[in-house]
Amino acid sequence: MKNKLLILLIFICSVCTFSFVSAKNNNLPLLGKVIYLDPGHGGFDPGAIFKDIKEADINLEISKKVQKVLEQNGAIVYLTRYGDYDLSVPNTINRKRSDLSRRGNIINRSKCDLYLSIHLNADTSNTWKGAQMFYSDNNEQNEKIAEIFQKHFKKNLNTKRDYKKGNNLYLSKRVEQPGILIEAGFITNPNERYLLRQDTYQQKIANTILEATLEYFK
Repeated sequence: MKNKLLILLIFICSVCTFSFVSAKNNNLPLLGKVIYLDPGHGGFDPGAIFKDIKEADINLEISKKVQKVLEQNGAIVYLTRYGDYDLSVPNTINRKRSDLSRRGNIINRSKCDLYLSIHLNADTSNTWKGAQMFYSDNNEQNEKIAEIFQKHFKKNLNTKRDYKKGNNLYLSKRVEQPGILIEAGFITNPNERYLLRQDTYQQKIANTILEATLEYFK
């Protein structure tokens, strides 16, 4: 009789534990995934500038919002920078190359499941607009990631642009982990520049990145 009660107790505990883990996984669909975010530019390199508006600042604001929503879904998230600084070796001749090289090394060493480099676009014409994904072909997953992310940006942010191969991008060529470069919009377009500075629009970008990330890992 005691043996039967013991077996029944073990069975009940096993069911409860399984149910708890299943519920936890459903609530945290990105549990165990390591994601690296790279807020473009920073420090000596402000990126594209319009008057006193710096691309580097907006990149970081968006990245921090992305970090938050990804972590809320269970992901382990790191940023290549957490403030207005760069990663270049002091007193090096080519600071830009040094900065990008060290970002790439950090991401590669992490063995992350996904990296996202977040930037803003710019052009001499102020009519160009829309978010666009760029990928390199040094990882077989990259085009798939770009396709998924572009689809969600088209749906949520009404961009008409298509994802594009960018093998001339230094960081993308250097990083071995799966990932893409996200140009979240044009800082040179007046309407888009206004939107990109708004917390609500930045949050919309973050939520769109979350949606795309969930689809990719699903």
